[in-house]
Amino acid sequence: MKVAVVGTGYVGLVTGTCLAEVGVDVVCIDIDNKKIEGLRNGIMPIYEPGLEEMVVKNFERGKIQFSTNLPEAIKGCDVAFIAVGTPPGEDGSADLKYVLGVASEIGKNIDDYIVVVTKSTVPVGTAQKVKKAIQDQLTDRHSTLTFDVASNPEFLKEGAAIDDFLRPDRIVIGIESQRAEEILKKLYKPFVLNGHPIISMDIPSAEMTKYAANAMLATKISFMNDVANLCEIMGADVNMVRKGIGSDPRIGNKFIYPGIGYGGSCFPKDVKALIKTASENGYDMQVLQAVESVNDYQKSVLYNKIMKHFNNDIKGKTFAVWGLSFKPKTDDMREAPSLVIIEKLLAQGAKVKAHDPIAMDEAKHSLQDKITYCKKQEDALVDADALLIVTEWSEFRAPNFEEIKSKLKSPVIFDGRNIYDAEELRSLGFHYYGIGIK
Repeated sequence: MKVAVVGTGYVGLVTGTCLAEVGVDVVCIDIDNKKIEGLRNGIMPIYEPGLEEMVVKNFERGKIQFSTNLPEAIKGCDVAFIAVGTPPGEDGSADLKYVLGVASEIGKNIDDYIVVVTKSTVPVGTAQKVKKAIQDQLTDRHSTLTFDVASNPEFLKEGAAIDDFLRPDRIVIGIESQRAEEILKKLYKPFVLNGHPIISMDIPSAEMTKYAANAMLATKISFMNDVANLCEIMGADVNMVRKGIGSDPRIGNKFIYPGIGYGGSCFPKDVKALIKTASENGYDMQVLQAVESVNDYQKSVLYNKIMKHFNNDIKGKTFAVWGLSFKPKTDDMREAPSLVIIEKLLAQGAKVKAHDPIAMDEAKHSLQDKITYCKKQEDALVDADALLIVTEWSEFRAPNFEEIKSKLKSPVIFDGRNIYDAEELRSLGFHYYGIGIK
């Protein structure tokens, strides 16, 4: 089979690369000449473990190509994935101009039957807009060519996207014809040989499934953060509570770790978009509004602890920050809690010295030269008044605490991810602050 993937961002590049890995002929298309030229030379536009090696290998064996020429690249393709961005508007709605622009270009250039698949996260009803955009172009061409549209939402976790694609929990396809279903099942057959299900459904249900999945995970996170905040007030330990409820199979132990709020490209955007979609259709998503409210509050929790410890005066103080990306194993800074915390510290006249294993270059786009970037995590500690754990990178989990204590001006740790043991740290002479513990 031959497949076109339009868009070489996170979703498009992972999709194209993993399809090439199992033998599909793939061409990835983007309007960014610099990005395409970089990919041809093994330069990745994003950081994702294992992606660079897989791209280079499959490019060298001719299974994946990179192009800026959609009219040429789309010819002879059985399937075209639309994987361009859907950035949120000021009102929280998803901006579909890039998706529909690609659909129009496809309509202008196809010369045979094709299945056009929305891979981008899009609101319910988008596939019909894509279908109309393609058909309008065919009508203008006086063409009788047939095509199908489908929805195939992605469920990739940043930092584990390659494994998620190659060994999926499930593959959801929204279709409206048997022909499209057969083509997509054939395309995904290599990924379900071990029994992973392909779940076929109507297109609106597939579009909703993506939003509902992310909204549910965001809800679990905000719920646990709400519980953690109450635990502190009541003298309970949220780590014990988490273990107590996580052993219940109806609840499970995933996404119930308290922290400083969710970020990234999916949860914030998708929660907002689902709230907006409901509002446009006369329905009030009360639970998700609360989820969003809790998450906004949670990004300030660590800052509030800092201000309380230092008696609301941090002017001239220096804080070491370990971790900038919104989660480990990615350089994604979108909606990262670190940005909120750092900006609040700077606004109070404090200084920040930060280290992140991957995301410092990306962080500079937002923070510029307002903070000091340290190549080594230990360098951030020197003469700092406290250490903040903001992202739970594995490199931070088992440090030399005596070294930390010797480098800091005062032995204070604000652990936004609860990766350290409170009793151990306090026995070593640290002032230790976690989330949801006394």
